[in-house]
Amino acid sequence: QVQLVESGGGFVQPGASLKLSCVTSGFPFKDFTMGWLRQAPGKHLEWVSTNTKIGGSTYADAVRGRFIISRDNDKSTLYLQMNNLKPEDTAMYYCAQGPVITVGARGQGTQVTVST
Repeated sequence: QVQLVESGGGFVQPGASLKLSCVTSGFPFKDFTMGWLRQAPGKHLEWVSTNTKIGGSTYADAVRGRFIISRDNDKSTLYLQMNNLKPEDTAMYYCAQGPVITVGARGQGTQVTVST
């Protein structure tokens, strides 16, 4: 059974950093493209970043240069380092399984709130 469990969200001020983690099980993590999605209140689900099984990474324009996606295949864990957070980054963040991130299995999410 595929499981993805996100953690690391929280309430932070603008300019702060957070690191999200996604612990996975039930599938050969190293063989899968993985990614992050987010959904802000009242908005559609938004793609944030993808990390391929060979280590290539891509980012949405809104987060490029501030967020870094990474993975630890030995721990079957995906990460998202988020720096210089902005209020518009406020959303529920989901870890998702590829190859198509937007339609793959997804975790329950972790809330990130950026506010003064």
